Amino acid sequence: MADNSDTRMHQLGYRTPADVPEPDQLVLLEYDSGGQVAIITLNRPHADNAITTELAAQLIEVLETIAARTAVRVAIITGAGDRAFSVGGDLYQRKNMTKEQWLRQRQVFDRVLYTLRLLRRPIIAAVQGMAYGGGCEIAISTDFIIAADDARFGQPEAMVGLSAGGGAPVFLPRVLPPGLAMQMLMTGQPITAQEAHRLGMVNEVHPRAELMNAAMRIAKQIASNSPTAVQAVKRAVQMGQGEPVEQAVAIMMEAHWRSVVHPDRVEGIRAFTESREPTFPDPDF
Repeated sequence: MADNSDTRMHQLGYRTPADVPEPDQLVLLEYDSGGQVAIITLNRPHADNAITTELAAQLIEVLETIAARTAVRVAIITGAGDRAFSVGGDLYQRKNMTKEQWLRQRQVFDRVLYTLRLLRRPIIAAVQGMAYGGGCEIAISTDFIIAADDARFGQPEAMVGLSAGGGAPVFLPRVLPPGLAMQMLMTGQPITAQEAHRLGMVNEVHPRAELMNAAMRIAKQIASNSPTAVQAVKRAVQMGQGEPVEQAVAIMMEAHWRSVVHPDRVEGIRAFTESREPTFPDPDF
């Protein structure tokens, strides 16, 4: 991309990365609420959290760490800095890639999104600023999105000669009216947080300064519930999507009956009858 503020990509907010050293940690992982809430931060603010091969590899490692840590009950993913959640794949890194290098990077990116979608724990996207390309695809691959009032969601791949390949053609029409999803994919033009909220893609919109507090509030509510029940209902929703109604009901009922015979059900109902808050242990896996 040329440094020309009149180009359509620059009008969307894209810029040349600042000439600063890369952080040692491209993805940060912190824990809150006694380790029950994991906070993942994409950490390339000088490049609007554009996704390099190295960042993607670190994100896979972080997601796999969370998946293996039974104390974690919910995760939040967000971006560092004031401008962006993530503007997607780093086009400056891709500029001189061979076809083989591009394919190798694509394999890493695919593994990121696959690992994200298969995470048993609930994961919330806390989105500020630009969520473009792969950044938008990460957001819509989570369980739901909480957005700052300056968030924008877009798939500008067609503007640089690409067909979106990180999930948007599959998932965007599921969270937005299909015609609007098609328009976004074809024009590259983004929608605002307010429009995304009106159409159901975003659950809540908050002032930028309140975004993480809002995401943490929801995460703590989820973490206080039975982790086994929460993970079971997440799986029932995921597995039932797109299935015939009776098949989806069967998936739901299998999860329900497993919860009926689980100790968390005994503790939850006992706590209710004793007028106290339940204490749910970490799951075994």
